[in-house]
Amino acid sequence: MAGVTAVLWAGALILVATSVKVVADNIGVNWGTMTSHPLHPRIVVQLLKDNGFEKVKLFDSDPWMVGYLAGTGIEVMLGIPNDQLEFLSQDYGNAKDWVKENCTSHLRKGGVNIKYVAVGNEPFLTSYKGRFLKTTFPALKNIQKALNEAGLGNKIKAVVPQNADVYESKSDKPSDGVFRRDVKAVMAQIVRFLKENGAPFVVNIYPFISLTMNSKFPSDFAFFDGGHPIQDDNVQYNNVFEANFDTLIYALKDLGTPNLTILVGEVGWPTDGHKKANKNSAKKFYDGLFKVLASKKGTPLRPGEMDVYLFGLFDEDTKSIEPGNFERHWGIFDFDGKPKFTMDISGKGGDKHLVAAKGVKYLPKQWCVLESYASNQDLIGQQTGWACARSDCTALQDGASCSNLDPDRTVSYAFNSYYQMNNQDEDACDFEGLATVVSKDPSTMSCRFNTQIKVDGATRLSFAQGAVAAISSSLTLFFLL
Repeated sequence: MAGVTAVLWAGALILVATSVKVVADNIGVNWGTMTSHPLHPRIVVQLLKDNGFEKVKLFDSDPWMVGYLAGTGIEVMLGIPNDQLEFLSQDYGNAKDWVKENCTSHLRKGGVNIKYVAVGNEPFLTSYKGRFLKTTFPALKNIQKALNEAGLGNKIKAVVPQNADVYESKSDKPSDGVFRRDVKAVMAQIVRFLKENGAPFVVNIYPFISLTMNSKFPSDFAFFDGGHPIQDDNVQYNNVFEANFDTLIYALKDLGTPNLTILVGEVGWPTDGHKKANKNSAKKFYDGLFKVLASKKGTPLRPGEMDVYLFGLFDEDTKSIEPGNFERHWGIFDFDGKPKFTMDISGKGGDKHLVAAKGVKYLPKQWCVLESYASNQDLIGQQTGWACARSDCTALQDGASCSNLDPDRTVSYAFNSYYQMNNQDEDACDFEGLATVVSKDPSTMSCRFNTQIKVDGATRLSFAQGAVAAISSSLTLFFLL
């Protein structure tokens, strides 16, 4: 038996020695919570661990949610929403209190491995029309000062995630990259401050947005296939991700900080809500991205390993759709933690399904649909629009996964979306007598009619604010249906 045991132990050691880490150290993921039915943080943290993610970027600092990351060793970027920037910029004492409550309190032995604090999120987007222009930098300074005075400045750095629209190139060549005129002065202050404090520049790069905002944009340039390259003097760019990254470097060079460390805070591809947002395209994009990251070749101006955070972890059904209906479908997992498609995160040919969330509980398998013989047929359009304005009908839009449903099933999709978002409440499936509850799944091959997950009271209360946000933007769907 001793000999057999030795062989078994040897075999186990061989398995351990030959196992390959699925997620590289330079790849993290964004965990957003703009959803009506968030997964419990315990389930999400286990999902991160099961899939080997060692870095996570958050959009707030909810202590209940952050607490579940304690003892995991997962590197965390906390978030400060834009609506808190003015408060933190006005009084240094506010920043000290924030650091004490959201950083110091988590740093006990076996606590949370906080690495960054994101002060705002894309505060200089052109669509904000300068709303946060005067408060972002003062808030950044106050947070970093508070971290320094708390003895955390060497461990935790304050950063400001920026959208790639803060810089531009008049020729579309990276070498002409400069920061936008309206933000150049404040960006000069920010980048110098980041350099002085040893903090990175965090940028969100979205090839999908580049593709959809310009009808003349070459589709293959959004991926990593090498089509339609850009020639910039002696440098050739084969994809917009690398070209965009180097445009930022030229913009930083213009401000005297060409060697500032850069983290890609968000990068990904949505899977629904637009004709170019689907699982096949998302897989194609990620496969190309992971190969580039695995090669560690970097970009022409910045060779070497690149640090990125995938966007995002889950679909978020209450996220604002002002930029587009695709905004609710960025997840590499569905709302319930099921992987959407196989991924080769290693970039070395190890295509596989990610590990699904464990312990997820669902509401009963029942759906709200249009009653076949319902009276008041003239109210169908009104009730459909009402349902979509208060739920999520982005999959019904032109080119999306449910856009080819017949008229009755389209109405049923809208009714069911509202019904599920309201936890299958009996009153949520009436619609002036037009609807009924069925136990037969009305889904089609391309269009999934969801049954929602169960959410406990603590989870619902904690994420209530995020679930309410942005629902009003769905009112536009009334006019599209």
